[in-house]
Amino acid sequence: MTDSDATDSTADAEVRSSRRGRRDIVVPMRLYKTVTVFSTLIAVTSVVLGFVFLDAATLQVSALRAVIIGVLGFVGLTVADGVLSTVLAIVGLGVIAFGSVVYTIGTRFRAHGMGKSQEDSGEDSNNG
Repeated sequence: MTDSDATDSTADAEVRSSRRGRRDIVVPMRLYKTVTVFSTLIAVTSVVLGFVFLDAATLQVSALRAVIIGVLGFVGLTVADGVLSTVLAIVGLGVIAFGSVVYTIGTRFRAHGMGKSQEDSGEDSNNG
């Protein structure tokens, strides 16, 4: 294989990845592990917290809702139940979406030596 062949195959791989809109970022193993752990942790925490906000938006007896109403009452503000429910629901969905984005970005990383997915490789499957 010549240098021009290697360049052509690299260019072909970049074209395939850009057609799908996915670009993997190759990083050292230590950074890969750190990104994987923290992106998963943030994603799971965000989903749980988002559902807590959605729960507070739908239940009138939620602990989070009671705390928010108590803090607002201490400050001297009153908020209609419909408005509070809408705000809590929007915040909950936003937090869940944030966790999804963090996890999706975290999956773009791979370490040196990790193989690409089967669809990226030029090899044919023997399943057949």
